Amino acid sequence: MVPVLLSLLLAVGPAVTQDTQNRPYSLTYHSNGVSKPKEGFPSFQATGYLNDQAFFHYDSETEKAEPLGPWKQVEGMEDWEELSKFQKARGDFFLKNLKDIMGYYKDTGNHTMQEKYGCKLQNNNYCGAFWTVAYDGRDYIKFDTEIPAWIPLQPEALKTKVKWETEGSVQRAKASLEEECTGKLQKYLQFSRPFLDRQDPPSVSITSHVNPGNIRTLKCVADNFYPKPISMYWTQADSVVETESWGEGPLSENGTYQSWVVVKILSLDRGPYSCHVQHSSLAQPLTVTWNESQ
Repeated sequence: MVPVLLSLLLAVGPAVTQDTQNRPYSLTYHSNGVSKPKEGFPSFQATGYLNDQAFFHYDSETEKAEPLGPWKQVEGMEDWEELSKFQKARGDFFLKNLKDIMGYYKDTGNHTMQEKYGCKLQNNNYCGAFWTVAYDGRDYIKFDTEIPAWIPLQPEALKTKVKWETEGSVQRAKASLEEECTGKLQKYLQFSRPFLDRQDPPSVSITSHVNPGNIRTLKCVADNFYPKPISMYWTQADSVVETESWGEGPLSENGTYQSWVVVKILSLDRGPYSCHVQHSSLAQPLTVTWNESQ
């Protein structure tokens, strides 16, 4: 049972020019701390993301914030030495907070804290922010910019709320999210729009495999596209065919995505069946057809 492979790098004309002014953009920092890391494993790590693209990584072993992907070639966007110093100081404070939280739980041994901090812009204006902290994988506390206040998500987090708010963190946190974060994002976008606004069209392939029970599996795969949103479905004789399953892969090392959609038919069914793909990079929807003779 050799699969039939139709691999098409399809030329469908130039992608439609996209108006990116209304597109939302986000700056997000994911941080992770470990109270008792294994030897050679950093106690603190942080990764910065512009939309879904990681642009720098820091860890407490190297004590260096280093650009990632295409940002390695960008000059002037960030002073990486200063960012390294900032992340080191932040890591020290982060681990101190982890130790405090362990004390509230009366925990010993190895425990973790995760943080997600960031802001969003649309039309170059602030349109939202987030700051959440998790302890051992469970949501622990978050910041609400509207109130503004720290919102405990576990009973023990009330002690953290009282401590942080007594220290005057509420206005600092609000300003950090609504002013400093958005200012950073606006600056970064001056250097990063070509990476974030790019339109990479998908390549599409279909595989056919006959399973036990005389059932044929048809799988349509879209590869190497960006941005992530995509629509895929099967038809036969202009009627939509019910999908057996679908899936999508994470962002790959080359900064693109993969998605697939599967249908199952009788092995004697010769088709034809068509896979339809819609993506913002395509001037028109893309259709690839399978029939048994292929």
